[in-house]
Order: sequence, then structure tokens, then C-alpha cells
Amino acid sequence: MIIYPAIDLYNGQAVRLLQGRYEDVTVYSTQPQEVAASFFEAGADHLHLVDLNGAKDGTTPNFGTVMKIVETVNTLADLSGRKHMFVEIGGGIRSFQTAEAYLNAGCDRVILGTAAVEDEALLKSLVERFGDAIAVGADLRNGEVAIKGWTESSGISMDDFFEKMVNWKIRTVICTDISKDGAMEGTSLSLYRHIRERYGIELIASGGVTDLMDVFRLKELGVEGAIIGKALYSGKLDLKEAIEAAK
Repeated sequence: MIIYPAIDLYNGQAVRLLQGRYEDVTVYSTQPQEVAASFFEAGADHLHLVDLNGAKDGTTPNFGTVMKIVETVNTLADLSGRKHMFVEIGGGIRSFQTAEAYLNAGCDRVILGTAAVEDEALLKSLVERFGDAIAVGADLRNGEVAIKGWTESSGISMDDFFEKMVNWKIRTVICTDISKDGAMEGTSLSLYRHIRERYGIELIASGGVTDLMDVFRLKELGVEGAIIGKALYSGKLDLKEAIEAAK
């Protein structure tokens, strides 16, 4: 299982929201590239980025910050002789041009959330062009997929959404239980077990990963990846230990 340390970007800063509430924001760093460097130095070879401004309004105000992060970790990889860090980015990717720009700038995978719900033609065209470099984000609240930075419900049930993704041959879905995000109360094992057993899709779990036991349990479920955010920033979970536990 792969560990994805997370950096959520808001106004060029590394932040965390509680359960997606933009009014409940904690700033962890004004230099997100330094946070990414610390993750690389701790042994991470994958990184999960979210443009929170973009997720809410469909723009890319943090594009320059993302590029700084990519440049920083690539430089560190070159200097250390390690392989380059795999970087995925979500939030505000609602056009072919935006997805292509991120991929051309060095991101390895882009994640469509709102666009995967509202623009099926875009999702299909991106998958046709870029294949596995396109993933989908399923952000769940009360059994439905949330959109626009988790500020609205799409009215689409979790199962209907996953069935559609399987039919469209989407390889990877990043699934977040919004009720668990940032709450430090553990992750949604029953949710991920249901998805894994029913759909067999490549699944990256997000939201509420709090301690090593969460990592071990997700690994036992057979999910391909786990995104960790607040537990790392608060010191509740050590990144090196999480990476070792996931192996």
C-alpha cells in the first residue's frame, strides 16, 4: 500500500480544513514546497495535492505553488539519486486544458471531482487521451457524492457513482469520507471494505487516517493507497513509521 502525505493549498499556503469547512481553516505553512521537501526527506515517494481554492470555484490560483512543489521535490530527487516523487493534484480541474497543463508541468496524475460528475464528456476525453494519468475523486457525505469543494451535494449516490466509474473503466478512485476528514477519529473501514469488495477498483482511502492501526487495517483491506493529512501535521502519526507499516 502506498502512503500519500497530503498538502492542501489555499491562497498559496499549506492548510487543513475540518470536514471541508472553509471557515474552519488551520494554516500550517506559508511555504508548501518546504512541507513537500520534508515529506520527501522522510522517505515518501508519493504526494497528494489539493487546490482548495480551485475545488470551490473551478480556477487554478495555486498553479504556481504546485509548480514550485514539483520543482522542489524533483531537485531533491536528482541530488539524492532517488526516483522522482509521484505527484497527483486535484481541485479545480474542470477543463481539458487545465488537466493537460498540470501534466505537462510535471504532475503525474490529475484528479477530477466535480467535473467527473458534471462533465462526463470531459472525463471520457481525458481518459482516452491520458489513460491512467486521470483519476476520479469521490467525496462522500451522507452516502452521496459532494462537489464544488464539498460545498454542494450532487444528489448522486455512492453506489451509482462507483458503478458508472467501473463501466467507464476508470482505474483509480480517491475516496474521501467527509465526516472523517480532519476529525482525528479514525478512518471509514466499513466504507472502504464495501467499495473494495463490490467494485474491485483501485482505491485510495482518504479522511480520518489517524494512527498506525488505521494504516495496518487499510492495508489488510487491500486498498492501494492511503492519504494522510492532519495526523502528520499534528504529530499524531510519524510519516516514516506509516510508510514502513504500509509496506
